[in-house]
Amino acid sequence: MHTTRDAFRRVALIGNPNTGKTTLFNALTGLSQRVGNYPGVTVERKSGRLSSGAEIIDLPGTYSLAPKSPDELVVLKALLGEIPDEPVPDALVLIVDASHLSRNLYLVTQALEIGIPAVLALNMTDVAEKSGWKIDVAGLSRELGVPVVPIVASRGDGLDTLIGAIDALPIENPTPSSTMVPEFHAALDAAASRVSERFGAHEFLVRRALIDQGGSTEASLASRHGRAFIDALAHERTSLTQGGRSLAWREAQARYGWIHRISSTLATREARPKSATDRIDAVITHRVAGLAIFVAIMTLVFMTIFRYAAPLMDLIDGSFAALSGWVSNAFAGSTLGGGLIESLLVDGVIAGVGGVLIFLPQILLLFVFIAILEDCGYMARAAFLMDRLLRTCGLSGHSFIPMLSSFACAIPGVLAARSIRSTSDRLVTILVAPLMSCSARIPVYAIMIAAFIPATTMLGFLSLPGLVFASMYFLGIVVAIPVAWILRRTIARGEASTFVMELPPYRMPRVRGVSLRVWHAGRSFVVRAGTIIFAMSILIWAAGTFPRSSDVREQAEAARVQAEQTLEGESLEEELSAIDRRTATELLERSALGRLGHAIEPAVEPLGWDWKIGTAAVAAFPAREVLVSTLNILYGLEDDEETGLVERLRGETFDDGSRRFGIPAALSIMVFIALCAQCASTLAVMAREAGSWKWAVFAFVYMTGLAWIGAFVTYRLASLAGL
Repeated sequence: MHTTRDAFRRVALIGNPNTGKTTLFNALTGLSQRVGNYPGVTVERKSGRLSSGAEIIDLPGTYSLAPKSPDELVVLKALLGEIPDEPVPDALVLIVDASHLSRNLYLVTQALEIGIPAVLALNMTDVAEKSGWKIDVAGLSRELGVPVVPIVASRGDGLDTLIGAIDALPIENPTPSSTMVPEFHAALDAAASRVSERFGAHEFLVRRALIDQGGSTEASLASRHGRAFIDALAHERTSLTQGGRSLAWREAQARYGWIHRISSTLATREARPKSATDRIDAVITHRVAGLAIFVAIMTLVFMTIFRYAAPLMDLIDGSFAALSGWVSNAFAGSTLGGGLIESLLVDGVIAGVGGVLIFLPQILLLFVFIAILEDCGYMARAAFLMDRLLRTCGLSGHSFIPMLSSFACAIPGVLAARSIRSTSDRLVTILVAPLMSCSARIPVYAIMIAAFIPATTMLGFLSLPGLVFASMYFLGIVVAIPVAWILRRTIARGEASTFVMELPPYRMPRVRGVSLRVWHAGRSFVVRAGTIIFAMSILIWAAGTFPRSSDVREQAEAARVQAEQTLEGESLEEELSAIDRRTATELLERSALGRLGHAIEPAVEPLGWDWKIGTAAVAAFPAREVLVSTLNILYGLEDDEETGLVERLRGETFDDGSRRFGIPAALSIMVFIALCAQCASTLAVMAREAGSWKWAVFAFVYMTGLAWIGAFVTYRLASLAGL
């Protein structure tokens, strides 16, 4: 129990999905956000600071406090202080969609019974007014017993009033209220109290376990208190369910009955003509036209990313080239000279990290488009469309959101599968989500396309490089469908789950909200480049530098002496450069990295690769984007000319002078990277979410095999076609 205003520090934001909860959180916290995981679980925890200094925690969206999935269980436990190191919130902000008031009030009636001081944020009041709704705000406040503040989170309207209402909440926790549905709670509270006292469990959790038989709450408590707890619940349910109606049915009847009584008088709607949203949805969600529009939108997005990021990429590339030159000049003018330190900095750190950061503009553009499409309300329609397609392989539209999230990063995609209530659907979604082309694959696609795909157009306006770039994204979706179909009929049998999703109204994306999402995504990528890729770049440089063969260096020195004795002028310079290149190549091939590459070369030759591409692919298993930095290091070590990786790949030749790589090899590399499980972090999260490392190992094996087969078939077909 709180005693002073200074103790008031933690505010939890709770609401249904698609009520504008994330928009409100972004508006309230701005750049003060912190993202992590709850202790002991991999459900994302977002927190930030209000202008008043209080911490606000954004809980996962849920439709009720009867949890059916792990993230919904986290919401309930967070509200009750049942998560380690997570105290009970001091206050709640209950956000509801004003245009769907009755539907949202179900969660509100449950949350108020916990007994935490609360404010109800009545969001999207502008949308409600346009739809003809008139809501008696004062009357709603009286009925609920909490302050009600109308807001429009997307515009920032009413936020100062909302923060003021939060600060004005009483410090003392109110008594948990069941006055809204007293007829339902009378006997239930007594039964929950008896079980709670016997086992020391939270009374609200026991009440939920009694109601939601076989649900996540019961399973969670049973794992802690054992079989005796299950028996006690069964005994109490027997006396409570006399008459044949389950407690869950009685709860729904009681709550919706109360909600109907108050909403029929407090929320009235004027008759209005068919809304613009309804007219747009008739086309956007059409079985044929809607799917065509979805494909066109996504193709346009990916083509735009590839085309308009180029100027910024050139700027970053030039900056790192200038930095490399400055470092080399600094060493040349110092007493240290060149040597290993210069090589480490120029060929290891700058080439490795810079080779990945150059693709930051493309990654930021991807997040811009995803944020805009989500904020405007289109992604919910896309999930509705994909439900029809996914049902052919035994999944539902619920799986589309995790798969869509995986286009940015597979980790949040796998975590998003927690919202899927069907165990078999959740497992299959986890296993196929990494097939989506995440942002880490963009550097590989961009390098191969820039090096080998002609910059031509089709039909006068479609860029061929852009189409190839887009096709790599669609490849993941196309392959995921048959893979999911096979998994659902073999290792993950079970009934298909139903799909219910509330379609939000169309609205203009908010610049602030989009900017915040892009900022956090970009920062995460840069941090990743500054940690994992930095460390991997140093390791790869060391593996490509050591052991340093004394024989090769002695032979090179002898060749230089002979050249200086027999040649002069331009001929001498050309011969010395050739000696340096041959020496660098021989040193690299005799290094640990070179030996590894030659050892695996027989396995990658059928794909059209050489030992350096194979080595880069192996080095990229911890993180896909490392492939590009590895190639930068490999080619930087062997060639001192100031040419980019694109030119180096184009210039690779066989001993007879013919080109080593072409379009078939480039397509083969891209297909392999598109389908392969090259991300240690993703595999670790998959193991945790699926409940066993065997599933992560299974995903790694099947995706690697699928990637090799796909790359082999692609290379052979492209070669036969004469590309």
